[in-house]
Amino acid sequence: MTGLRIKELCKEKGITLNELAAKVGISQPSISLISNGKQKPTFDTLERIAAALDVCMSELFSPVKNIKIQCPHCGKIITLAVVENEP
Repeated sequence: MTGLRIKELCKEKGITLNELAAKVGISQPSISLISNGKQKPTFDTLERIAAALDVCMSELFSPVKNIKIQCPHCGKIITLAVVENEP
């Protein structure tokens, strides 16, 4: 299974794969294999991963696109992480 954003989401949330594995209740090797696309997780495991990361399950799969805009009030550049959903 490719396309899972587990590592990216862990980085955003400030937790390690080991911490995530403990929260989900699976082994560190299993979470590593899942996050590298070498093991297919069950639906239940995906639900637990999403819950542990405090995201919707769809965010585990959705690509993120960074968009830069300029604030109309102060002029600073703001980077937005936009989740792209398939139609």
